Amino acid sequence: MGINNVVFLEILEWFDESGAEVAHRLPQEGSGELKFGAQVIVRESQAAVFYSSGVACDALGPGRHTLSTYNIPVLTKLLSLPWAFSSPFRAEVYFTNLKIFNNLRWGTRDPVAFRDRDLGLVRIRANGIFNLQVTQPVLFINSLIGTSPSYTIGDLEKYFNEIIISRLNDLMGEELDTLFDLPGRYDDFSKNLSTRLEQDFSEYGLALRGIYINSITPPGEVQQAIDDKGRLALLNANLGDFMQMKAAMAMEGAATSGNGAAGAGVGMGIGMLLPGMLTASQGIKQTELQLQTCPKCGTTTGAESKFCPSCGHQLLTIRKCRMCSADLHPASRFCHKCGAKVEQEKEPRICKECSMQNRPEAVFCNNCGAKL
Repeated sequence: MGINNVVFLEILEWFDESGAEVAHRLPQEGSGELKFGAQVIVRESQAAVFYSSGVACDALGPGRHTLSTYNIPVLTKLLSLPWAFSSPFRAEVYFTNLKIFNNLRWGTRDPVAFRDRDLGLVRIRANGIFNLQVTQPVLFINSLIGTSPSYTIGDLEKYFNEIIISRLNDLMGEELDTLFDLPGRYDDFSKNLSTRLEQDFSEYGLALRGIYINSITPPGEVQQAIDDKGRLALLNANLGDFMQMKAAMAMEGAATSGNGAAGAGVGMGIGMLLPGMLTASQGIKQTELQLQTCPKCGTTTGAESKFCPSCGHQLLTIRKCRMCSADLHPASRFCHKCGAKVEQEKEPRICKECSMQNRPEAVFCNNCGAKL
């Protein structure tokens, strides 16, 4: 590859042998003295972003590309004597993987508070999987990677897990009154959760290609209450029938723990009375691709397009306004559309009930479930 040598030109290319890297920088140890005429080879499943003097200059699609820098073999090295023979014209190339990363996992590390209409405050756990794809490499590198030499799917899972949990907590607080209505609604929750997360992911140059909820698990005593209510509904029972059912369940436990064929027979007969209530089937549905419009000529093209097919204008967004999502110039300090200060972080939301710190976009507290 010959990076940072004195005489020869560089050939930059990247192979993801691990299958887990989302982005990779060359040279990996930092910026380099890439020379005029260096070659960059980009594969079909990749995009490359060329940085010169710390600024993103161009996004490179599949094919072979020739770089134009201020470094001339041998001559620049001799002229860089005042800088200890280290050229001040620094450059690097970031490669991004454009494939869809499947089966990324999300889940609650600690139970999340939920205010149930019938059961009061309960703490639940949830987990599932989601699929991601890089659609805006320049925006992705500037907003998430920064100057890191590489970025993996493990980093993506860790970063977006908190966002997904916060959005799910808000969704359940707004659309679910009681956990008794939970079975059978996983598909609806997945669709609505995907809609809420699309904007969150697009701010980082990413597209959500599907998110699925595997389970939402309440505590053991709440699961028992849901089971009991399900049994009553199947039996169309009143309080007397319920007491008889509980007595039969106690007999089942005694028969299971006892010895002899008679006890085993009783336990087997009663144990097959009712199935569990908390089962759900899920189907995987591919998120439909959206369209985008070229800001220069107005041509409509697919959201995955990186250049306009009509005029060749680059459609990659380098920076976006956090308030109105308008496209910004790399050197902008204030948004030209809404006037908001660029890179201004939103303040976290503090719960008035328990003083817990939540994400800026949260609607319900993750600790006590109170509305913020």
